[in-house]
Amino acid sequence: MEARIGVLALQGDFQEHLASLARLGIAGREVKLPDDLVDLDGLILPGGESTTIGRLIHRFGLREPILEFARAGRPIWGTCAGMIVLAREVDPETRARTQHLLGLLDVVVRRNAFGPQIESFETELEIPAVGSEPVRAVFIRAPVVAELGPAVEPLARLPDGTVVAVRQDNLIGTAFHPELTGDDRFHAWFCRLARASIACALPERARRPAQ
Repeated sequence: MEARIGVLALQGDFQEHLASLARLGIAGREVKLPDDLVDLDGLILPGGESTTIGRLIHRFGLREPILEFARAGRPIWGTCAGMIVLAREVDPETRARTQHLLGLLDVVVRRNAFGPQIESFETELEIPAVGSEPVRAVFIRAPVVAELGPAVEPLARLPDGTVVAVRQDNLIGTAFHPELTGDDRFHAWFCRLARASIACALPERARRPAQ
């Protein structure tokens, strides 16, 4: 059974994520309202502006449906701003005055950790979960993970040890933008996680009445 993946489409580079999914043969769904989450197996929160994305999640009534989505064990992946929105806390020194967080991922993140957009950069990262070959990572006004909760696994670090990708059960966070490189291995891995969640949910789905 193919995974059904949604991409939060309120602000940011959601089209690039949809394009990555399309290259993998997956018809992603734009998520703008709570009903758009129905029957999805995975959700991507894109990069963009974290304060705006968080505010729009609140405005369009998506906060509780996304929390329920996570509680059901369905994978959620936040890239850059999306990781900030997923986080439990933002470092007070970099926290915006109004910052709506989902509080799902047990990490403290530091916003704009590398400075303004002019300081954006690319590098190669070793991410064994995704594959044996290095992953090209694009950092644009990127956050970093400043503190990890006990259940959070680092997936990737910069050479100085800074954590830039994490996993906590069904929750994934990356400080960089895999959707901007043309390398779709991270998306493929996320889709495999979503397919695994389908297998866990099959007994429940079998009880659903036909639509």
